[in-house]
Amino acid sequence: MIQTEQQRLVDEAITSRRSIRAFLETRVAREDIEAILSVASRAPSGTNTQPWKVYVLTGATKEKLSAEVMRAHNDPALAKEHAEEYAYYPREWVAPYIDRRRKVGWDLYSLLGLTRDNKTGMHAQHGRNYLFFDAPVGFIFTIDRIMEQGSWLDYGMFLQNIMVAARGRGLDTCPQAAFTQFHKIIGGVLGLPENEMVVCGMSLGYADPARIENSLVTEREPVSTFTRFVD
Repeated sequence: MIQTEQQRLVDEAITSRRSIRAFLETRVAREDIEAILSVASRAPSGTNTQPWKVYVLTGATKEKLSAEVMRAHNDPALAKEHAEEYAYYPREWVAPYIDRRRKVGWDLYSLLGLTRDNKTGMHAQHGRNYLFFDAPVGFIFTIDRIMEQGSWLDYGMFLQNIMVAARGRGLDTCPQAAFTQFHKIIGGVLGLPENEMVVCGMSLGYADPARIENSLVTEREPVSTFTRFVD
């Protein structure tokens, strides 16, 4: 099969997407952010409900949110007062999912020189989520509590569109469910109304090519392992 230039560009935008964990300070123009969100809003949603709500954080507000979340993250007693509003991961881990999770975790920690007994180092690395990995732009995504599971499926397509549209502009991202634990802090800083639930966060910016953690490329199963062709 001969691939067209359009196919190549689309495929490259998708396959070059990675979760970047160290960003340059380089500013991202507001018009680029708006363009990315405009493109992403073409994501499909059941009966065109468009359930996404986006908060774009830069400057002082981003710093304030990061500081308040980091304070809770670094205080064990305070951290216990915060919990996710929805279960992102399964309540009981089984193979092959637990194996994949462990592998990507230790692949990252190995690059960073963190051993299993270095709990302090792992805690600090996890905390970098709440600094948006030093990216100049942070997103917080929310959804109206009245929406059901189907709208969360729609939301995933919207998030993927953001990440692919960013890659098309030479930008990088990291989607971050880690923020959901501290939804109360986020709600206070951003003044979220009671009907909005935090879905996740995301970092946006230009990847720092000098940082070792950005060399991580996660594995994917071949199509044959997760697909059945039924005639």
